[in-house]
Amino acid sequence: MKIGLYFGTFNPIHNGHISVAEFVLKNTDLKKIWFVVSPQNPLKKNMELLFDKARLHLVQLAIEGKPDFKACDTEFNLPLPSYTINTLDELKKKFPQNEFSLIMGSDNLEKFERWKDYEKILSSYEILVYPRTEKIKTQLTKNAHVKILSSPLMEISSTDIRKMIEEKKSAKNFLPEKVEKEILLSRFYLK
Repeated sequence: MKIGLYFGTFNPIHNGHISVAEFVLKNTDLKKIWFVVSPQNPLKKNMELLFDKARLHLVQLAIEGKPDFKACDTEFNLPLPSYTINTLDELKKKFPQNEFSLIMGSDNLEKFERWKDYEKILSSYEILVYPRTEKIKTQLTKNAHVKILSSPLMEISSTDIRKMIEEKKSAKNFLPEKVEKEILLSRFYLK
């Protein structure tokens, strides 16, 4: 089965993430999308993260009722920092019957050459890229394994949402309803 791996800290997951996943599922030959919740992004070492299980729970709430989506906690059981190549190797070992593709924003593609073993990833996996800006500034777009999707630009970020919550502004329009309720109930992202 063809599965898209959508890696992220999802701090928190928001409607933009869900929209991208729905667009990718509808416009590619993928059959499922797994939201791979990362405990730590090696390129964002100083990022303040909500604890792992809470972010995983928010992802589960966001995708509830969507049978083609799955929350994946594989990286929670791997050494830190979370390197995508290690996760891919682990998933390939656990699920050899599946064919995996990566889903990433153009901002990540522009930093891709800084990833551990990026050449191995590039030669072994399809990479589906959604635009985060009007222009993608990297030569990697010419690689046969990289496919640029014509999805709408994602205008919101988790950083913006955390700031709104911290300032006690409503983020209701940017979060799945159950995610927003859980964040408010658990008082996540308040300092």
